[in-house]
Amino acid sequence: MSLTSILSAEAIDKALKECQAPESFDHKKFFQSCGLSSKTAQEVKEVFRILDDDNSGYIEEAEFKFFLQRFKPDARILTDKEAKSLISAADNDSDGKIGAEDTNVLTE
Repeated sequence: MSLTSILSAEAIDKALKECQAPESFDHKKFFQSCGLSSKTAQEVKEVFRILDDDNSGYIEEAEFKFFLQRFKPDARILTDKEAKSLISAADNDSDGKIGAEDTNVLTE
């Protein structure tokens, strides 16, 4: 399954254009623009599984740096600050990773 089976390619492109500049990534704005905020909990979990590059059940800080590239391969890499901000938004136990059960916090 691919992200475009859940999110439209046009919405993904729009969301990526809005955060092209370094330090411009805002996860709430991004998830709203790409349409993820309006998806069901099951669809959000499916997107999480697609984004979990190593299939560990978690998305770790190293994976978050390449987060945007999972939506489109030529997207930019997140800065360390942006990746840490994204993790801290949903990392309730401060272990440096986000599990599928934490994704609802990101899309609210």
